[in-house]
Order: sequence, then C-alpha cells, then structure tokens
Amino acid sequence: MNSLLPFAWRFIEGMGVTIELTALSFAMAFVLGIALAVMAVGPLAPLRWFAAIYVEIMRMTPLLALLLLFVFGLPKLGFMYSLVTSSVLVLGFYTAAWIAEVLRAGVNAVPAGQVEAARSMGMTFIQVLSNVVIPQAMRSVIPPLGNLFVNQLKASSIAAAIGVFDITYTAQRINFETAQAMPTFASAMFAYMVLTIPLGLAMRRLELKMAVTR
Repeated sequence: MNSLLPFAWRFIEGMGVTIELTALSFAMAFVLGIALAVMAVGPLAPLRWFAAIYVEIMRMTPLLALLLLFVFGLPKLGFMYSLVTSSVLVLGFYTAAWIAEVLRAGVNAVPAGQVEAARSMGMTFIQVLSNVVIPQAMRSVIPPLGNLFVNQLKASSIAAAIGVFDITYTAQRINFETAQAMPTFASAMFAYMVLTIPLGLAMRRLELKMAVTR
C-alpha cells in the first residue's frame, strides 16, 4: 500500500470528479423527476402517457448501453458533448425515471380526502400540489431519495467506461502503471466508502429527524 502513496492526490482528484458527476446529475434528475411525477399524476392524458413511457424506457434500459448510445450515437446526428457532460446528462436522464416513481408513490400516499378538501376550496391543480400534496409527500420519500442519491454516487463509476477521470478510471490508470491490482482497487473502494458512509449516516439522521417532527 505504501507504494500507492504517491498516487493519493490522483485519487483525491478522482473523488472530486465523482462528487461533481453525482451532484450535477442528481440535481438534474431531481428537477426532471419532479416534472415527470407531476405529469404522471396530472389531469392531461398525453402527459401521463409520456411520463409512463419515459419511465418504462429508462428503467428497462441498461445504464451502460444508454451511455454508449449517447456518447457514440448522438455525434453521428450532429450532437457533440464533452465526456463529463455526456455522463452527467445520461445519469440525470436515467435517474429521473426512478425519482419520478418515488415521488409519484409519495403523492399517491397522501390521503385523497385532503386533496378533495383543497379542491373544494377552489385551489387549482398546481396549488393543490404545491401547498397540500408535495409538502406531505416529501416526508415519506426522503429515505428512498437518500438511497437513490447514494446509488447515484456509485453509479457514476460508469463514466470510467468512456474515460472520465473519476475514482474508478483513476484506479484503472494507476493499475496500468503499477500492476498492483489488489491495493489499487482496494484504495478505490476505500475512496468510495469515504464518500458513501457519511452520506448514508446523514440520510439516516435526516430520516429520523423527519420521523420525529411528523
């Protein structure tokens, strides 16, 4: 392991790229997931169909296949993105489907009587969602959203397949240079644990706090 100490800074840089991929892609996925969830529970049938089809396609498509299609297929149609941008977009589009399903389940868990009462007061669909449904739904979806965020961090390692210098790709490069697979990839695993364990503990604490304040 001591022989890997000169490469510690490269792992730290890889962790920075992993954090960047995770934060940007999850922010994108969250915004898109909210939009899809609103479409899924909304009154307009075409939007409900679009949301349902999008979610099913994304959930049934392997993430690696989607990334390779995006990186090597879209340039033939004239769409060019950097490797980091491509990774963020693919992770965002993919995870949005799962976030949409989590949010939709949270919305459906809100008692129908409260929705009907809000409508009887003259609230519009958007007002009912923003003032009645979403605040209650968010409490119940914090645990699954937290799990999705941690999974997003681990899933970001898929970017190594196209040469993005995240933790995984950094470990691959160091292994090529040193031919020390076991300590190199053990170091990569440790780097991921440094990121995921605090996240998991923070999500657990937030979950407990929300449970107490209900």
